[in-house]
Amino acid sequence: MSVVGAQPFIKPMQSPPSVSPGIQRRHTLPASEVRPLNTQDAISVFEIEREAFISVSGECPLHLDEVRHFLTLCPELSMGWFEEGRLVAFIIGSLWDQDRLTTEALTLHKPCGSTVHIHVLAVHRTFRQQGKGPILMWRYLQYLRCLPNVRRAVLMCEDFLIPFYRKSGFKVLGRCAITVANLTFTEMWYPISGHAYMRRNIKCCICGRLCTWV
Repeated sequence: MSVVGAQPFIKPMQSPPSVSPGIQRRHTLPASEVRPLNTQDAISVFEIEREAFISVSGECPLHLDEVRHFLTLCPELSMGWFEEGRLVAFIIGSLWDQDRLTTEALTLHKPCGSTVHIHVLAVHRTFRQQGKGPILMWRYLQYLRCLPNVRRAVLMCEDFLIPFYRKSGFKVLGRCAITVANLTFTEMWYPISGHAYMRRNIKCCICGRLCTWV
């Protein structure tokens, strides 16, 4: 799957500020960066995920080996938000080729599929209640519009999360056929159509500055 046209959505949000010759910079990391994840990020991903989900439901959507699995097969369907090099929020997805999710969707990536299965969205505990989850989801969905073969996104969630995903534009599809231990889920979907709305010099929803998206 070609993602060349989607690259503007996953570049750093802002250029490093210019510094006069007499002032030494403390670091070269961008203040905020959104990029695809890779296998080197897997441990950070799993630590955030484990803390976010174990305390609530007792189960992680993805175990560490599954995180590495998807970041190897389809890293372009992941997105991480970094603050000064530290992972603070992420999404991991894979492609699926059926109308509804089945147990196989938990571990398989179907390269010819037109549905993106969003396995997990999680935010580091220190950065919660700051709107980062909805912002990252919005950015991810815009990015998916740049992928020519993607027609929709789906996810499964516990019922208390339905209002959260509805605010991002997801609609209830029905009860999910997948159960994990004693947990049941609702399946939700989001239509992906057309091309992402891109223009120059728009106010960035992350850094708050005027950023150029080309």
